[in-house]
Amino acid sequence: MLITEEHTLIYDATFDGFLTCIFHIYELRLQSVSFQKSDNVQESLFGSSTEIVTDLQKADRVWKGLKQKSTAIGSLRLYYAFLSEQVHVESLLLVYIQQALRSKVSIESDFSNAIVLKISQIAKSVGREKHRMEAFVRFKLTKDHVYFANIEPDFDVLPLISNHFEKRYADQKWIIYDLKRHYGLFYDLNKVDIIYLTLPENFDATKTSIDYFAVEELEFQTLWQDYFESTNIPSRKNIKLHVQHVPKRYWKYLSEKLR
Repeated sequence: MLITEEHTLIYDATFDGFLTCIFHIYELRLQSVSFQKSDNVQESLFGSSTEIVTDLQKADRVWKGLKQKSTAIGSLRLYYAFLSEQVHVESLLLVYIQQALRSKVSIESDFSNAIVLKISQIAKSVGREKHRMEAFVRFKLTKDHVYFANIEPDFDVLPLISNHFEKRYADQKWIIYDLKRHYGLFYDLNKVDIIYLTLPENFDATKTSIDYFAVEELEFQTLWQDYFESTNIPSRKNIKLHVQHVPKRYWKYLSEKLR
C-alpha cells in the first residue's frame, strides 16, 4: 500500500502568505498538504513541515493565474472566504483552486459543486459581517482628537472596510481597532496604516471614560441617547425584528444602547 507523506506548510496567516503556499505546492507538486499558522504551530508525529516565507512576487503570480480563471467577483469570493478564519478554510480553498486551475471553464457559478457552494456560503457570511461593521461602527473622540472605534467581528473584516471609512471620514483622523485580533486601522488624513496597540489594563471598550475621551464626546453621547429615547415608541417596539437588524452582540459598543 502506497502511503503519501503529508506536508504541513507553516505560514504567517496573511492572504499573500497563503498564496505563496499555493505556489510552493505547485512548484514541488505536493500531493497531501495541511496548513498551520505560524503563531499556533502544533507538532506532528507524521509527515514533514516547512515554514513558508511570504513572497509577494510568487503570491502575485498565483493571484493573476486565478483571476484569469474567474471574474472579479469570483476572485473576491476566495479572499472573503480566507478572511473567515474558519478551521481548515485553507484546505477548502486549495481544493477550489486546484479545480479552478484544472478546469477549462470557470467553475465559480457551478453551485452543484460542493466546494464551490461551500466557499460561496462562507464568503456571503463574511460579506454580511462587512456591511454590519460599516453600519454599526461608532467613533468616540479621544483627548488626542482622534476618533476611536473598537469592534469584535466574527470574521477578519478590517481589510474589507478600510476603503469605506477612508472615503466617508476623509477629513478626520480615526482608528478602528479589532479587540479580538489585536490590530487596527489608523487614518492620518493621508493614508490608512495597520497598527498594533497596547491598551491600558483598566481600559473598558464598552465605556466612555473621561480618562481617555474628550468631554464633548460625553456630552454628545448624552444628547444622542436622549434623542434615541425620545424617538422610541414603546407600543411599536418589536425586539425580534430589531435583533434581526442589529444583533445583540453589537449592542455593547453602540452609544444609543449604553444607557
